[in-house]
Amino acid sequence: MRKLIILLICCHLLLGCEQVSRSIDETFKPNDTLVQKEKESPVPETTVNTQIDLQQIIKTALETHSVTHTHTEGKNVDLLTDTKELEKAEEALRKLPQYAGKEIFIYSTLYFYNDGLINVMLQHPTNPKYVDIYDYKEGRWSEPKPLQLSVRDDVQKRLVSLNKIKFVNVAKVTTTYNEKAKEIEGAKPLTSAYVSIWDNQMRWYPSSINGSRERYSIQFNDDGSLKAFKQE
Repeated sequence: MRKLIILLICCHLLLGCEQVSRSIDETFKPNDTLVQKEKESPVPETTVNTQIDLQQIIKTALETHSVTHTHTEGKNVDLLTDTKELEKAEEALRKLPQYAGKEIFIYSTLYFYNDGLINVMLQHPTNPKYVDIYDYKEGRWSEPKPLQLSVRDDVQKRLVSLNKIKFVNVAKVTTTYNEKAKEIEGAKPLTSAYVSIWDNQMRWYPSSINGSRERYSIQFNDDGSLKAFKQE
């Protein structure tokens, strides 16, 4: 009986010592377990995927954004590198009678096609909430066509003054792009290029060159000069 009592007392003391030891250990390393778990736990895959998906959505939206028309490629007249015709088109746009004495603001996109067509959207000359579409072909600009906008369209954030965009700069973009494309197997020369406007900043597109075996990203400065070029 005495041995049993002594054994129970010893067990109690051992348990007490273990609890004290654990308390002391937690006092000096209070968050050790949480820290270790966080170190061992990777970033949730859903979070990483969400970030990647968002970036891809933005990139895709920029590269596929287009004006409200369909374009069928016509006869190639090399407009993308014809600096004289590009200057002529810009000058004619500036001389539109409805914008006489007024600054012209480009909205959202400005497209150039190698078959001689140019598409542009301009802020309305008298009502800043409205936008009109203009086409340039055969040496002249069309009459304005109203663009239907929704309450979600923030016109003011997608405007850039024509004074900041030179039509001839598309020739720089095209020449540089085509030179790089020659170095990439399966890549094709440009048949169209465009400016996209977000947060009152312009950006030249396309922003990538696709070959049969490789893909490269390419970026341009506002003046059409090369900004960056690297394999993806």
